[in-house]
Amino acid sequence: MRNSIFTLALIFLTSFCYTQQEILVSNTTEYKEAIKNATAGSTIILKNGVWTDVSLDAYGNGTEAQPITVKAEKAGEVILAGNSSIKIYGTYIIVEGLWFKDGNPTKKSIVQFRKNSKEFANNCRFTHNTISYYNPEDTSINSHWVDIWGKNNRVDHNNFTGKTNDGTTLVVWLKGEEHVENNHQIDHNFFGKRPDLGKNGGETIRIGTSANSMKSSQTLVENNTFQNCDGEIEIISNKSADNIFRNNLFIESQGTLTLRHGNNALVENNVFIGNNVKRTGGIRIINEGHIVRNNLLIGLRGDGFRGAIVIMNGVPNSPLNRYNQVKNVNVQNNTIINCGPIAFGAGKDEERTLPPINSIFANNLVTNTDGSEVLEIIDNISGIKFFKNILDSSASADANVFQKQTVDWKLLQSIPMPTANNPSLISNYKDSSSPEKDIVGYPRKELVVGAFNLGNKRFPKALIIRTGPYWKPIIEEPEVVIKEKEIKVAPGTDTFAKALKKATAKTTMVLSDGIYYINKTQKIKGDVTVRGTAKTIIKANDDLPKPLNYFFRVQENATLRLENLVIDGDNDTKVKYAVVSPDKELGETYNLFVDNCTFQNFTNTNGGSIYKAYIGTLADTISIKNSIFKDSYRGLNLSYEKNNFAKYNANTILIHNTVFDNIDEFAINYVKTGPLVNDSPAKLVVTNSVFSNVNNSEKGNIIRLKSIPTVIIKNSVFENSYKIKTAVSLNGKDNRIENSLINLCGKVKVNSGAKSANLIYRSPKWEDKNLFIPSKKSPLLKTNNDIDDIGLIQPKS
Repeated sequence: MRNSIFTLALIFLTSFCYTQQEILVSNTTEYKEAIKNATAGSTIILKNGVWTDVSLDAYGNGTEAQPITVKAEKAGEVILAGNSSIKIYGTYIIVEGLWFKDGNPTKKSIVQFRKNSKEFANNCRFTHNTISYYNPEDTSINSHWVDIWGKNNRVDHNNFTGKTNDGTTLVVWLKGEEHVENNHQIDHNFFGKRPDLGKNGGETIRIGTSANSMKSSQTLVENNTFQNCDGEIEIISNKSADNIFRNNLFIESQGTLTLRHGNNALVENNVFIGNNVKRTGGIRIINEGHIVRNNLLIGLRGDGFRGAIVIMNGVPNSPLNRYNQVKNVNVQNNTIINCGPIAFGAGKDEERTLPPINSIFANNLVTNTDGSEVLEIIDNISGIKFFKNILDSSASADANVFQKQTVDWKLLQSIPMPTANNPSLISNYKDSSSPEKDIVGYPRKELVVGAFNLGNKRFPKALIIRTGPYWKPIIEEPEVVIKEKEIKVAPGTDTFAKALKKATAKTTMVLSDGIYYINKTQKIKGDVTVRGTAKTIIKANDDLPKPLNYFFRVQENATLRLENLVIDGDNDTKVKYAVVSPDKELGETYNLFVDNCTFQNFTNTNGGSIYKAYIGTLADTISIKNSIFKDSYRGLNLSYEKNNFAKYNANTILIHNTVFDNIDEFAINYVKTGPLVNDSPAKLVVTNSVFSNVNNSEKGNIIRLKSIPTVIIKNSVFENSYKIKTAVSLNGKDNRIENSLINLCGKVKVNSGAKSANLIYRSPKWEDKNLFIPSKKSPLLKTNNDIDDIGLIQPKS
C-alpha cells in the first residue's frame, strides 16, 4: 500500500514538473518573461496566430539531454509577419515549427545564431520551420534569411523558398576564432525558388568569405534539395576549408556548386538534374585539395562557367578574393549524362593564366544521345592526369582525356544505368581518393567507371530523402506588381550612384541640366531608365584612386534605357567603356536602348570602346537611335566569341538615325568564329545613319561582320575614310545593302549570296558637313535619287 502511494505521488510530481516547464505565451511581453526564466528542459510555446513586427530572442543554457525549446503551438500556425526576426544564442536552444511570411523585413538577418559580436550560439538548432517570400519591399536591401555563428549548430528540415532581394539565403560565418572549425550541420532542408538576382550576392548557401577562406570551417551540407535556385551562378559558394557536400539534390537550378575559395572540400554522392533547362550547371572547381566523386549529373544545359564539371584557371600570386590556382584536385567516378561540356582551364584570360596542376581526372563516365560537344579545353591540360575516362557518344573528344566506348545501358525508371554486361568499364586505377562505395552506398567490390556499380538497381540517397519540415507548408507565390518609381537626381559627385541604390524593379531616374560625376562602376538590374535633358553630362572625375573601367554594366535580365544624355569618357585615366554587358559567361539576356544620346571622348586604346559585350553574354536587343558616337577609339564591340562553337553576343542590333564620327577603329564589330548558322536570330539592321572618318586605314572596315546571318543596311552614308579599301563586307543570302552612299572609303563587297542595290559612289554634297545636313542638290535626297532619303532624317520645315 505504501509503495502504491509513493508511486502515485511520484507520478503526480513528475507530471507537475513537466507541465511547469511547458509555458504557453500569447504576446511578446509574456514571451520575454518566459525566456528570461527558462532553464534546461524548458519549452516555451508560442500561441497560434499572426505575430507581427516581433523581435524574439531565444537564449539560455540548455543541455544536450534537456535543451531549451521555443516552438509553435501547432507547427505552421504561428506566423511571424511584418518586420519580425529571431536571435538564437546560448547553448542547446531549439527553435521549431515557425513560419515567416507576409513580411517587409528591414534587418540584416531574419534568423541569427548570435545576440551580438560577443554572444553566440553553440549546439543550437533551427528545425522544421519555413521562411517563404519574406522579402522587403525595397529589393535593394541586402539581408540574409539565416546567419550561422558559433559552433556545432544545426539547420535542418526547413523550407526556404522565394528570396528575391539582395543577399545570400543562408550564410556560415568564420569571422573570429569562435567560429572556426565550427562543425555546423545543414541538412534535410528544402531550398526552393530563388529568382535570378542579376548580380553577385544571390547565393543560396555561402560558407565563409574570401577574407576568411583559408580558415577551416568543417561544415557539413548534406541531404538537402535545391530546386529552381537561380539567384546567381553560385548556388552554393564554398569560401572556407574542409567542408563536405554530400547527398544533395539539385533540380533545374541555374548555377553550380562552386568551390570558390578555400581548400580540401569533399563533394560526393550529389545528384544534379537539369531537365534540359538552360544555364543549369554542375560543379565548378577553384583552389586546391578538393575531392569530387560519385556524383550524378543529368540534363544540365549550362556551358562555360556553368558546365557539368568546370576546372578553372588561376591568377598568379592571387589575392584571396580572386582565383587561386587549382592544385591537387581529384575528380573521380562521376557519371555525366546529356550535359553541356566539361571545361578545363575555364576563364583563361590575361589575368587567369595558371592552368590546373597535380590533379587527377579518372574513372568518369560521360554519355550523350545528340553527339553534342562534351569537352572544352581552354588551356594547357598537362597538369591533369587522365585515367580510364569513358565517353559513350558520337561526339569527338580528346583521346588523351576519353576512351570512346559503347556502353550497355538499362533504365532504372528514367535514369540510365550501366548493366552488368559492361566488362570494359572495370578500371584498374585506384588511389587514396577513390570511393570505397558507389553513389547508392554499396561497396565497390571492383572499381568501375562512373558513379554506380554495374547492374545497379537502387536510387541514390539524394533522390529518396525527404526534405523540408514534417508539416508541409502550402506556399503561394505572391503576385508581383511592379510599381514604377521615379527618382529625381541633382548634379554633383556620386549623386547618381546614391540614387541608383534606391532603384526598384522599374525605375526612371530623372537628371536635370549639369554634370554628374560617376566615380564608381554602376551595375544596372531591373528596368532602369536614365533620362536627361540633352544638357545632362555624365563623366568621371580626375585623380580617382582606381581607373574607371565602365560607367554602366547591364546585368542579366535587366534593361537599361539611356535618353537625352551626353556621356563623356574624358578624364585623366580615360574611362574604358561607357556601357558593358554582364560579366563573362553569364548568358541570360539583357537589353540596351539608347535614344538621343551623345557618346564622346572614349579614347582608351587599351582595348577600350563605347560599348563592350563580354564572352558568353547575350543581349536580346541593342537599340540605338537619334544618337551620336564621336571622337573615340572604338564604337560597339561584340567580337569576343572566339571558339569554334561560339554563340553570338546579341540577337538583334538596331542602329537608326545615328552618327559615328571620327572613330579610330570600327564603328560596329559584330562577329563570331565558327560557321554561319542561318537559323540563328542574330541580326543587324542599320538605317538612315552616317559613318564618317571611321577606321581610316588600309585594312579597316567601318562595320566588321563575320557569321552574322541577317544584315540589313539601308539609306545610310559611308564617307571620308579614304584609306579604306572595303568599307563593309557582306556574306550570306540574308545580307543586303541598298540605297546607300559610299564616298572616299573604298567599296562594299558582297559574297555568298549577299545583295547590293542602288549604291551611290558620289560626294554627298553637304550643306553643313558637321551636322550632316545635305544641300538641295545632294544625291542623298529622295528628290534627287528617286528612291528614298539617305542619311539622317531631317526635321520637317
